[in-house]
Amino acid sequence: MTFTTFIQHVLTGISLGGAYALIAIGYTMVYGILLLINFAHADIFMMAGYFMIFAMSSMPWFIAIPVVIVVTVALGLAVESVAYKPLRMSPRMSIMISAIGMSYLLQNLAIYLFSALPRAYPVITPLKQSFQIGGVSASLVTILTPVLTIVLVLLLMFLINNTKIGMAMRAVSKDYDTSKLMGIKINRVISFTFIIGSALAAIGSILYFTDRMSVTPFSGILPGLKCFVAAVLGGIGSIPGAVIGGFFIGISETFLVALGYSTFSDAFTFLLLIVILIFRPTGLLGEAITEKV
Repeated sequence: MTFTTFIQHVLTGISLGGAYALIAIGYTMVYGILLLINFAHADIFMMAGYFMIFAMSSMPWFIAIPVVIVVTVALGLAVESVAYKPLRMSPRMSIMISAIGMSYLLQNLAIYLFSALPRAYPVITPLKQSFQIGGVSASLVTILTPVLTIVLVLLLMFLINNTKIGMAMRAVSKDYDTSKLMGIKINRVISFTFIIGSALAAIGSILYFTDRMSVTPFSGILPGLKCFVAAVLGGIGSIPGAVIGGFFIGISETFLVALGYSTFSDAFTFLLLIVILIFRPTGLLGEAITEKV
């Protein structure tokens, strides 16, 4: 492998990892607040792909992108209101079953509305613009994805550490019941968490599908599982950990494909999950949770 080829694969891996990181943040934020794995998150990401297809059919890309983000956020809030809010005081297993059910509901709704056949993802011309640097060629989306991911994460960390709603989110993540007793509006905090997670899923969807050019009702399953692994790898509940996990999996997957091991690229991700759960269940940056008796 030449140096130029190596750099080319590094760029591709970082770009893929950036999209994974944005989606993984949605998993880790919901878990940090509710101790819940939002299995429907991957399908919200998939639905955002379809929203862009229909938005771009009737409006220019610079209007379609904010419209898609807003509609995806609305879908995320609807999922939270229908599937999770009524079960707030129920056993955790009930909420998890509801999350799995919502995931299958969104997949089957997509099949019913759009059919199971792949639909072509629209070309967002500025994102597909190519650049040549020496012997390395890359499209704007490849360069933009990691930069945008880091900027969004820095803004998110600033929001969590320096605003009133961020303080409330940190309080709820530390002690749900005490936060409720202290007068924090739990439902508002949870809704805000879903707004952020869904918005990042929509942005991640645009960056991810721009390079893959087609969407099916099952397009969210494998990326969703990989992003969940990324969140676990980094330490589920930790936003920087989710970003590190996303980049690691994106780069690893790219190099496995480049070296001719594409058959094992998906298996590697899930093998990594098993290894992490055995040797470091809290992930790289996660904190051990003490169960109260």
